[in-house]
Parts: sequence; structure tokens; C-alpha cells
Amino acid sequence: MERKISAENVRMRFKDKEVLKGISLSVSEGEIFGLLGPSGAGKTTLIKILTGQLGQTGGEAFIMGHDSRHPDNTVCARIGMVMDNSGLYERLSCRDNLAVFTDIYGISKKGIGEALYKVGLADAAKTPVHKLSKGMRQRLVLARALMHRPEVLFLDEPTGGLDPATASCIHSLILEQRDRGTAVMMTTHNMEEAAKLCGRIALLNDGSIVEEGEPEEICRRYNHQNKIKISLNDGRTVLLGNERSEAETIAEYFRSGMVAGIHSTEPDLQTVFMELTGRGL
Repeated sequence: MERKISAENVRMRFKDKEVLKGISLSVSEGEIFGLLGPSGAGKTTLIKILTGQLGQTGGEAFIMGHDSRHPDNTVCARIGMVMDNSGLYERLSCRDNLAVFTDIYGISKKGIGEALYKVGLADAAKTPVHKLSKGMRQRLVLARALMHRPEVLFLDEPTGGLDPATASCIHSLILEQRDRGTAVMMTTHNMEEAAKLCGRIALLNDGSIVEEGEPEEICRRYNHQNKIKISLNDGRTVLLGNERSEAETIAEYFRSGMVAGIHSTEPDLQTVFMELTGRGL
């Protein structure tokens, strides 16, 4: 698969504070890459570097093969972004906001209705932005980011503070972009969301990547207990070693119809992050 985003030893310093300390990563087409970490870890700064909004103080960053410090119009036209600063025009309607976007990008206005429909805003097409809820605004920003069918999509906390139904709608749209070959980089501090959406993740803390890989792989890597937990119908919980010698005991619980549930003990991403950094999210 073609690599769409890459960073090699990227560093960023603001006065006497180094906020990125040698970040290296890559994202290929048809992949969702998650950048996870608490507020202030450097996630948004890295996205601003990759999208040409900031120039790094060290290392190299490329977007679709172009140096991110000097993106030309042809590169920018192939990028979609959902950032904290939405840039919506408050007094314009949803439809008119997207119309302004089509004029800027030189694309047909015929796709506006479909874009609003896909994010569930067809009935709000004529509603001014200042009357929209937070979730509706976020869906409008996503519709705008997807209208020109970008090859690369940057999502900065795309579901932060949203209700579960709205978040689920946005998740579906993100997965749809992945399936059509878009390279997606998203930042989030929601570990459950990352495990659901991302093929690979990087855990970022104080400007450094402390772990990277597939979510399930990372969790298995830190499964120090390596146990199997069996919940029984009588309310008891039995913890057994995840090894061949326990197989007959486990089988007997099943034969006797006593098993209410069975789980392995690998930690979730939140637990792994806390182990690595000594802090929560």
C-alpha cells in the first residue's frame, strides 16, 4: 500500500519547551492510524506540522510525498481536515457553508445534498450554523471535509464531547473512508474508540511515542497475568492460568453448565497507558 503520511524524527520546540521529541510514524492508504494521549501530549501540534500549518524545528514530515513545510495547492486539495477550530460561518446555513467550500475547491455544488444526507443533516440544510447543536456542527464539519473525496483525512478529536448516537454515526463515516482507500490519521484520548476504529495506534506522552502497534497486539504485550477469568452461574469468579494444564478444569466447568462468561485478562489500552506513563487520560 502507498504511504500517504510519514514523519521522521520530527521535533517541535516553543521557546524553552520541546513539545515533540523525535516522532517517527507513517500512515498508508486504506488505513486508520490513531494518535492517542492526554491533552498537551503533542497530538494537535503534530497534525498541524503534517498539514503545513506549523513548521517543525527538526526532522522531516511528508504528505503524499511532498515536504509538509511547503505544500502546494494540488496537495492541499487532496486533504480533508476536522479540527477543533471548525471555521464554519455562523450566520450561513448548512447548505451555504458547503457551497462556499465548493467554490473554494472548484467542485460541483451537486454533491451538497448528498453530503448533508450522509451525515444526517438533510433536514437542517437551511438551518443557520449558530442554531446547530455541537453534534450537528461536528457532522457538518465532517461533511465539508469529505465533499472533495480526500486521499488523506486528518481528524482531531472527531467525537469529543458528543453523545453516543452521534459518535456512532461519525464512526461509520470514518470507516467508510478507510474502505474507499483514504489514509486517516485521528487523534483521540478515547481508548475504546481507538480500539474500535484504528488498525494501528501510537501512544503519545509528553511529546514522545511510548508504544506503537495494533491495539490488540499492544494489549497482549502487556498481559502480565496471562489468566482466564470464568464467571460462574452461582456468582463466583474463578481465575485460571492460560495454559494447557488448566484445559480439563475449564472443560469440566462447561460440561457442568456452570459457565456464565469467560474472559482473558489482557489489559485495555487505558491500563497499558497508565502502566507506561503512570498517568490516566
